[in-house]
Amino acid sequence: MFIRREEVNITAKDLLNTKATEGTITEEGIRKNLNIGLGYMEGWLRGVGCVPINYLMEDAATAEVSRSQLWQWCKHGVKTSEGKTVDKAYAQKLLQEQADELESKAPKGNKYQLAAKYFATQVTGEDYAEFLTSLLYDEITVVGKPSPASKL
Repeated sequence: MFIRREEVNITAKDLLNTKATEGTITEEGIRKNLNIGLGYMEGWLRGVGCVPINYLMEDAATAEVSRSQLWQWCKHGVKTSEGKTVDKAYAQKLLQEQADELESKAPKGNKYQLAAKYFATQVTGEDYAEFLTSLLYDEITVVGKPSPASKL
């Protein structure tokens, strides 16, 4: 149902205000974003377009939000509430730790390390692909070979 709220007045200045909400960046939050991005990309590499992460069904939109936050934080070298600067080395370290942890808990044949390889440039501020999923097309498409999703 649509409810118009006449008492709310949003201006262009409000939309451009990056300090509009209170909050801090934490290592836990970085790890959650990494887990979402890696989890979605790993599923995509197996031909699955929607994956359960933290008891929610997540899709490309959630992974894109996670990637965007990580990229922005790294690109601008923000500080976490713990006092760490989010730079390329820190992002890569956490990314590898999360990929290793997820891989260790998943069935054999998972694709977390491959997902981490592609996700690495997306979280370090180096590169930013137009779409996260387009990075993986060469891995999931082979001329004359059925896609992994054809097994579903």
